[in-house]
Amino acid sequence: MADRSPGALTLTLDRVRLIVIGSSGTFPAPGRPTAAFLVQQNSTRVWCDAGPGTFAALPVEPDMIDAIVVSHQHPDHCLDLLTAFHAYRFRPEPRYGVPVYCPQSVVDRLLEFVEAADDSELVRTLAFHPVNDGDAVQIGELSVSFATTDHSVPTVASRWEANGKVLAYSADTGPAGDWMRVASDADLFLCEASYQGPAGESAYPHHLTAGEAGAIARRMGARHLMLTHIPPYLDATQSVAEAEATFDRPVELAVPGASRKL
Repeated sequence: MADRSPGALTLTLDRVRLIVIGSSGTFPAPGRPTAAFLVQQNSTRVWCDAGPGTFAALPVEPDMIDAIVVSHQHPDHCLDLLTAFHAYRFRPEPRYGVPVYCPQSVVDRLLEFVEAADDSELVRTLAFHPVNDGDAVQIGELSVSFATTDHSVPTVASRWEANGKVLAYSADTGPAGDWMRVASDADLFLCEASYQGPAGESAYPHHLTAGEAGAIARRMGARHLMLTHIPPYLDATQSVAEAEATFDRPVELAVPGASRKL
């Protein structure tokens, strides 16, 4: 099937590429879906997080997706798994066995939503592989390892490695725990920044401020930092400025459609 993007993805790659599909925190805004990314290494393509509306925004044909990685059960990160299920299953030639790596709680929540059993068409179409802290999987040319984050539900951060390059993704998290090990010496750290202002003053402890994201990136030796999960009601330029103050170098912003080669 033809690639939907204008030529860029048809080239042979030798470095990990991140394409931002959605990055809005908690709920979408016009032109800015919630969390979703495409991670590519040569012919391997993985859809990472599946916020609502992001299946239709995939920059490649859905059948070119080799696997899906979902960080946790909150709707802004997993809801379009149901869209993918319908798109893969209810067509003249269904696609079965699409690998999905996620916490078990994601599987439980989706099965409950569609009132399905463990042997349903949902699990026939989406082949769920539960992952936990310390697990690692090989998806084509990408090695992916996981660490449990500091969030209100089971959530995994992820570290993506190929050809000597490292992409780290915080998923949703507060500052506690040792999940940030996934970002050690990362070439690019994609980190949530749900809040602004001083650390420790947020009403909800299971998200990061932009300043905390910058400080963690600096402490873990990440070479580049990209902020995501900024809610629509915040000024993203202020978040970038606060992260740059603690990271002590330029910080990027995850913008839908942006492509970043490591």
